[in-house]
Amino acid sequence: MSGTGSNVTLPGDPPGGRRAVTVWSIGVAVYFVAVIFRTSLGVAGLDAADRFHVNASALSTFSILQLLVYAGMQIPVGLLVDRLGTKKVLSIGAVLFTAGQLGFAFSPSYGTALASRALLGCGDAMTFISVLRLGTRWFPARRGPLVAQLAGLVGMAGNLVSTLVLARLLHGIGWTPAFAGSALAGVVVLVLTLLFLKDHPEGHEPEPASHQGAAYVRRQIAAAWREPGTRLGLWVHFTTQFPAMVFLLLWGLPFLVQAQGLSRAMAGELLTLVVLSNMVIGLVYGQIVARHHAARLPLALGTVGATALLWASTLAYPGAHAPMWLLVVLCTVLGACGPASMLGFDFARPANPPERQGTASGITNMGGFVASMTTLFAVGVLLDATGDDYAVAFSAVFVLQALGVSQILRLRGQAARRERERLVASRVETVHVPA
Repeated sequence: MSGTGSNVTLPGDPPGGRRAVTVWSIGVAVYFVAVIFRTSLGVAGLDAADRFHVNASALSTFSILQLLVYAGMQIPVGLLVDRLGTKKVLSIGAVLFTAGQLGFAFSPSYGTALASRALLGCGDAMTFISVLRLGTRWFPARRGPLVAQLAGLVGMAGNLVSTLVLARLLHGIGWTPAFAGSALAGVVVLVLTLLFLKDHPEGHEPEPASHQGAAYVRRQIAAAWREPGTRLGLWVHFTTQFPAMVFLLLWGLPFLVQAQGLSRAMAGELLTLVVLSNMVIGLVYGQIVARHHAARLPLALGTVGATALLWASTLAYPGAHAPMWLLVVLCTVLGACGPASMLGFDFARPANPPERQGTASGITNMGGFVASMTTLFAVGVLLDATGDDYAVAFSAVFVLQALGVSQILRLRGQAARRERERLVASRVETVHVPA
């Protein structure tokens, strides 16, 4: 776990280069569009409540169902990526999330809108794990942390499009034209994937695996779960991602408008600040971890601590509304949650061989979305129960953070020992590779 550990060149490492960037960029474009669709409800929450005549709990069900499908799909998607390859899974995902966004545009009722969000969540679930797998197939292992952070950065750019572009379309041309028009982006990335994406560079084909139905599935999941690095990655992702996800996906805009008395325009600017902060911090975290692998855990725990401190300061502020400077600092710190969650994959990746990367990434990626889903539900229920008391509702954040930190501290020693053993073994293998 030293600072030089991430610079080891492993036998059979892909070469990277311009061709790798081109192919990887197509996969990332699919993820970019999926994030636009995923976060589109975040800027349309109040409009959706009016359109479908629902309260806070029912409104949160949109995002909860979408995330429930997403989280539940992570392990199956990881298995599919390991078995079918990236191109097929990304293509299926693009078809599903485009259909979901189009269905949401024309939904005449709350029930059909729920079904559309579930379909969208299913397609969205197939994107990020595929992009991570694409990165490991096309770039050297030492580039893994930076490539993963860059993928997350592009995803946040999709969030930025929702905040800046889709929000204006929604209030300019209306619900159906805005959502239906955005669905065209899904068609574009589907065509690009089918025409130009390749699973791996020439000469780096994965070894054929013997797939034996349910037995293969059980072996893949059990082997990935046995690795402490996989479990630590899951809990890092669980603990770091959800505060910003909940804020951006649904409850940030209502909190800033209803509880803090801001205009929609000002609230939108603060949501944009979260996204911009995420993009900047993602680049910083990626560079730090690429050079100093031991910085992963301090960065993750530091992000959790800073997030908890700023939320506590905002919710406990004695005035009627928190001052603008405090809200700006809160949103800036929330921007670190996404990059910190990506560190979870940097624990799971070195703990698993290439043929198990999809499964391990799927397990890790479940963490933050389970936490987000739980918090979305808890905030909605608490808002209804307390008459829209946001201070009480958002206290759910601290409960999940405490749970996650306790698990991170429990697993960190096991994961560190196991990773050191693998690093020593890889160096020995590198030395003995024939010229």
